[in-house]
Amino acid sequence: MAKARGNTRTEPGSEDGFWDRPVLINLLADLLLLAAAVLLAWSGAMALQRLPVFPLKQVLVTTQVDRVSRGQIEHAARTALSGNFFTVNLESAQAAFERLPWVRSASLRRIWPDGLELQLEEHRAVAHWPPQDGEMRLVNTSGEVFMASVNEALPQFVGPEGSAPEVLSRYQEFSEDLARIGRTAVAVHLSAREAWQFKLDDGVVLELGRNQARHPLRERLIRFTTHYAAVRDSVGSRLQTIGVVDMRYPNGFALRASKS
Repeated sequence: MAKARGNTRTEPGSEDGFWDRPVLINLLADLLLLAAAVLLAWSGAMALQRLPVFPLKQVLVTTQVDRVSRGQIEHAARTALSGNFFTVNLESAQAAFERLPWVRSASLRRIWPDGLELQLEEHRAVAHWPPQDGEMRLVNTSGEVFMASVNEALPQFVGPEGSAPEVLSRYQEFSEDLARIGRTAVAVHLSAREAWQFKLDDGVVLELGRNQARHPLRERLIRFTTHYAAVRDSVGSRLQTIGVVDMRYPNGFALRASKS
């Protein structure tokens, strides 16, 4: 006599293990193959970088430089360029070239198969700036202050730190007016109280004071240039004894003799 089968309960999915699911197995296999390929490619790249292949053989300077010497460029290249054509760090090398005196900016790019192209932009100095920590400083055509020295005759700018662009702008603006009377500024001074002083090439010092909406600096300078010829004619040979022209008065100016 057959025995009656008891009631049995089967949990859902209990008979479908991981190894019974081909889709999951194939997905896992694909992921493992992909990881192996990435690891193999990375290992190959690292091995290639360590091999003595693709060495850097030349640095081609494609811009004309007047202030930076060939020796300075070669020294920077020897100290900053390491690795081969593929592994050289262009950013750190660029920073090393930009630390050279007179270099405002530098750019590097690879030239297949063994070279680098170097472009340098030099500072164009327009004035002296007060030294810092014993280092001579200059102002370039963009109003930027950089450390360098030059034997050329340049005007002297003085002002609070960070004011070089403003001083340069005022110098350029007033140079056109002074040129009409045959004069140039050899020194420009901006005080901490924002008062302006110009020293001309004939030794005369112009006290212009602070810029004001009702009495702008340009108006005071034009007043000086307008009456310059009359003052020169009336004073005659004694013009050389004038040391200071005080233009801070609303409607006139005062003359003070030089101390020498």
